[in-house]
Amino acid sequence: MKKKDLLKDIVKHVDIKKINTTDLINAMRDMSFSSRDTATAVDIYDRMINDKECSIILTLAGSTSAGGCMQVYVDMVKNKMIDCIVATGASIIDMDFFEALGFKHYKGTPFIDDKYLRSNYIDRIYDTYIDEEELQNCDGTIKMIADKLEKRPYSSREFIWEIGKWLSEGNAKKTDSLIQACYENNVPIFCPAFTDSSAGFGLVMHQVENPEKHLSIDSVKDFLELTNIKIAAKTTGLFMIGGGVPKNFTQDTVVCAEILGHEVDMHKYAIQITVADVRDGACSSSTLKEASSWGKVDTTFEQMVYAEATTVVPMIGSYLYHKGDWKKRKARNFAKMFLKKTKK
Repeated sequence: MKKKDLLKDIVKHVDIKKINTTDLINAMRDMSFSSRDTATAVDIYDRMINDKECSIILTLAGSTSAGGCMQVYVDMVKNKMIDCIVATGASIIDMDFFEALGFKHYKGTPFIDDKYLRSNYIDRIYDTYIDEEELQNCDGTIKMIADKLEKRPYSSREFIWEIGKWLSEGNAKKTDSLIQACYENNVPIFCPAFTDSSAGFGLVMHQVENPEKHLSIDSVKDFLELTNIKIAAKTTGLFMIGGGVPKNFTQDTVVCAEILGHEVDMHKYAIQITVADVRDGACSSSTLKEASSWGKVDTTFEQMVYAEATTVVPMIGSYLYHKGDWKKRKARNFAKMFLKKTKK
């Protein structure tokens, strides 16, 4: 097979607006195991949407964006079901921004010689393929955006906001990206490990060409900004896909706010979808009950769902979309907090 034969079947993103899982989720409440856990998670998310005081944070790790769930997150942002996002750099840049530039993810197979893929400049995410040459184009575009901006430290949120602005100004080949949707709906995106992605390569190239004065990413500023959102929000709910840095970074805002002298509640609601195991002492940065011992998550409304996320995220998103309670919800517009400071 030639490269064009390997890169021909496009991964299509599920559209929750066209699929109604209401009856399925309702039936799953009377089932057992992961089905009932999923239905419980849906009910907790429904509580978040109907709690007028609750702000909802999506934490995103893993490769669901490449695997067909990207449009789910976009639709949830557009329909006021997500107020803030904390993600891996790969989810936001290598997957979402990559597609905003007009590139695609392709259906592949794990049962293939990876050396052969390398010889064709194809990267593999389990059964999904990416064209490495296109990914390097993504690297170069990040460099180009950085070259045009003021040379100073940025939080990842600030820099991603500039990417969203660039896309919104007519540079997007795909206009329904998560970055652009968040920019246009005032939903901030944080990537606390931003350089662990295609963005990292682009920013390295930028700094090599501008050794004396350049743009850099300040992860401490990320932590402060996200903590300020927690302080402003007061009541918060978490929808966590995978775990790792985005999950722990978001949970830590409760402790950080306390250290700064603010009285804040633990995250009131929490859902985590993961396949990670708890027996090695991790579970992708602790179970939700364990996080309660650190003062991060309340355990009244929490649910672990042990499932591969692409199997349950579309069901959850579809149920909430078609139930329609988001129509009564007010957008939080947290990004405006930082725009005001910039103007001052």
